Amino acid sequence: MTPTSYEVALAGEALERPEIVVLTAENRAAIRHLPAALGRRFIDVGIAEQTMVGVAAGLALRGRVPVVHALAAFLVMRAFEFIRTDVGVAGLPVKLVGYIPGFLSEANGPTHQAIEDVALMRQVPGMQVFCPADEAELLASLPEFLGRDSPAYLRYNAEPAVVDHVPFARGRAEVLSDGGSVALLTYGFLLREAIAARAILEAGGVPVRLVNLRTLRPVDEEAILEAARRSWLLVTLEDHLLAGGLYSVVAEVLLRHRLAPRTLAIALGERWFQPALLPDLLRYEGFTGPQIAARILEAL
Repeated sequence: MTPTSYEVALAGEALERPEIVVLTAENRAAIRHLPAALGRRFIDVGIAEQTMVGVAAGLALRGRVPVVHALAAFLVMRAFEFIRTDVGVAGLPVKLVGYIPGFLSEANGPTHQAIEDVALMRQVPGMQVFCPADEAELLASLPEFLGRDSPAYLRYNAEPAVVDHVPFARGRAEVLSDGGSVALLTYGFLLREAIAARAILEAGGVPVRLVNLRTLRPVDEEAILEAARRSWLLVTLEDHLLAGGLYSVVAEVLLRHRLAPRTLAIALGERWFQPALLPDLLRYEGFTGPQIAARILEAL
């Protein structure tokens, strides 16, 4: 079996930096080859996310940089008190990697759906929140994710890239097009659906400013403000609950700067999503490129 690009990149970082320790709560899908590469610096605690975060905090206090892996829903919710208290209060450089966040959990039911993870993680003082759009951006963000002496959460996403990205910079958005009618702000794997929606809108004569925010904490406030000032309609698109995610981030920025543009929020409302294979899930919930474009045209 060929190792994944993520584990190759993580192994490379760990072999160059002996302080890095990799932990998992019995979630080895993306890192199954690392035990052989790292030996005692790979720790599997079993299905015990709280224990894993506590162990990681202890290792961080001894000068290590722990990189912990678990299903996003269980990592951010089951272990939230440990993340908040053991990691956040102490400001420790524990790196949290959440698998299958948002719609990427596909056919898993509500128990496995991490659609409030951004809201929870951005409440922890000092916590950075990384949301790569695809595998290319995941790998590009890894040095920044691992490099700073502070806690960080990463929405794991190894989907194929649908665009050539500009170089990654923490807290700096990627502006993929510069239209003036609609500003479409998004993050994570839904960038691919946003690109499809942009193609439909621009074919119909509606220019789109498409912004991939990449990190939601720190967030690129200037990119949000520029989008608000230069568009007729500001759209936020995310596979997350409406409360606490991108829409809330944008609202906070706009209120702070006393701006009130016309907005459209495309997110999950007051319910969990229908489990299904990803293409069917997106169609059912109304998150395909054509459906997004139709909602924007209706709002216009």
